[in-house]
Amino acid sequence: MAEFVELEAQDGVRMAWNVIPGTKQEAINCVVPISAIYTPIKTFPNLALLPYSPLRCRTCRSVLNPFAIVDFVAKIWICPFCFQRNHFPPNYSSISDDNLPGELFPQYTTIEYVQEQQQQVSPVFLFVVDTCIIEEEMGYLKSALSQALNLLPDNSLVGLITFGTLVHVHELGFAQISKTYVFKGSKDVSKDQLLEHLNFFAKKPKPTTGVIAGARDGLSSESISRFLLPKAECEFALNSVLEELQKDPWGVPADQRSTRCTSTALSIAASLLGACVPGSGARIMAFIGGPSTEGPGSIVSKNLSEPIRSHKDLDKDSAPLYHKAVKFYEGLSKQLVHQGHVLDLFACALDQVGLAELKIAVERTGGLVVLAESFGHPVFKDSLKRVFQADYDLGLSSNGIFEINCSKDIKVQGVIGPCASLEKKGPLCSDTVIGQGNTTAWKMCGLDKATSLCLIFEVVKKEIPDATMQSTNNQFYFQFLTYYQHNSGQMRLRVTTLLRRWVAGPGSNQELVAGFDQEAAAVVMARQVSFKMETEAEFDPIRWLDKALIHLCSRFGDYQKESPSSFSLSPRLSIFPQFIFNLRRSQFVQVFNNSPDETAYFRMILNRENVTNSVVMIQPSLISFSFHSGPEPALLDVAAIAADRILLLDSYFTIVIFHGATIAQWRKAGYHDQPEHQ
Repeated sequence: MAEFVELEAQDGVRMAWNVIPGTKQEAINCVVPISAIYTPIKTFPNLALLPYSPLRCRTCRSVLNPFAIVDFVAKIWICPFCFQRNHFPPNYSSISDDNLPGELFPQYTTIEYVQEQQQQVSPVFLFVVDTCIIEEEMGYLKSALSQALNLLPDNSLVGLITFGTLVHVHELGFAQISKTYVFKGSKDVSKDQLLEHLNFFAKKPKPTTGVIAGARDGLSSESISRFLLPKAECEFALNSVLEELQKDPWGVPADQRSTRCTSTALSIAASLLGACVPGSGARIMAFIGGPSTEGPGSIVSKNLSEPIRSHKDLDKDSAPLYHKAVKFYEGLSKQLVHQGHVLDLFACALDQVGLAELKIAVERTGGLVVLAESFGHPVFKDSLKRVFQADYDLGLSSNGIFEINCSKDIKVQGVIGPCASLEKKGPLCSDTVIGQGNTTAWKMCGLDKATSLCLIFEVVKKEIPDATMQSTNNQFYFQFLTYYQHNSGQMRLRVTTLLRRWVAGPGSNQELVAGFDQEAAAVVMARQVSFKMETEAEFDPIRWLDKALIHLCSRFGDYQKESPSSFSLSPRLSIFPQFIFNLRRSQFVQVFNNSPDETAYFRMILNRENVTNSVVMIQPSLISFSFHSGPEPALLDVAAIAADRILLLDSYFTIVIFHGATIAQWRKAGYHDQPEHQ
């Protein structure tokens, strides 16, 4: 496993099969798809930054890389993807064997191009705050927002929308008194209606044609700065509004829920940002304290006698509001992706808030999601701080476009992860679609240094080539391009180019097994089974996983027929059945005792985390501490419990510390506080 971790440290990629089956049928027989878990902007200590534009192939548009064949005399390079001969431009005239440009260094398979510094772009944060919460929760939320405001960069643009029964858009640019525009929560407001109501055209007439989009297209900077101001200019006004913020004043009968118009507030926020700062990488940060009961995205009626939908209701199709809400948020996600904006969700309530419906909008835009019981909970408070704290750099970036190029015998089936299809169809698109497919380019409105995508490929070669062909041309190439706005404001292009060998025919099993990454394969299967559970009505996840494991073991296991005791698996495959066993019992497959919101949350985190973290979600790690030895991994078994041990269970979402009987007595006696034991 160590060599796969080293490959990840070099390129941010873990592939399930590092030696690839050479034909379509052999790939199908391998059960686990040809796939990669890729972290597009993973931080590398020695990443080369090139201060010029990339050199692209004129046919397939792939970028010059260490695997290109270069003729230094004729100043020509041959693209490894389409074999097109390309001439070097004049600025490469001095290249030679001893004078290579950075992108041709063999060790620079991952490289980054930095565009010339454009005009400094200010980050934009629009806070959307739920006021239908009790006074105690309101106090916690106001305190957390004030702290977050202090951590924001001074040049960041800030806006505020509050909502309950009605939606209030706060005009922070009007410093004399607190001024808000109020919208009815049950009524959907279009972008044009919003601009009209907010008096955007009071001084500058509305353009008769074209799309209204920011200061360059139809709006004055003065009108935009009424609602989105630099933090340094609106800090006092915003803190004053937060201090005066009260619980929603509309009365709630004892047998009813609060009237909460979450969907209308988010729609107004999206339209406001779309009009004022399109393409800016702005973030809508929604703080929600309960279920939506008003507007097109409501998830439950106001009547308390009606329970919020459960998994059983969704299975029986007896949640009347669910599909309508999902359809609304799907439309909102398309609008946000088109604008290049991100929706972050901080949901803090003992009840469900509608995360299952909101999932599509948060995931397609690459937003962050936090689920906690209260706005006073450390999970919420610490998470919000870490979004803005410079010393805990999440590497939040925006406006990403992710593209894939690969050898002609490989096609792209799709991507499972926080992105949205740009519908760029081409010869590399497979007819079989998994996740966001039928494209070779995806929009990533928001991404950070840990965001990971699961890329799924298909081998299209049907016949086994002869031995001589196989030995001379047995290479598949992959290139991943990520064009994004770095958190410094620079536009960058990250290019990762991979070379993998393929094998085919009799005797290839051993080589395939040698290149099998069990951890990456388990994560790919987890993402696939989660996706299928959400999109296929009659899908049986347990049966699907069992069949996959049986087929994999029958293909690669050593055994004699009719003799179960003779079965053995190579060490390269031996932990995989254990991963599948734990995946079958995990919260991604077993929805019992979890609400639809919790299941949606777990799957969203699984779909954006890297292999190491995802494996801990699937199979928790258990570390044993004792006086006789250092920390060591222990089996997930009752046999790991002993009187003189401390056990630390890490399941990613929760951490449990267990003290053995003897250790518990020592702790009770206070031995750990005594100087000789410290």
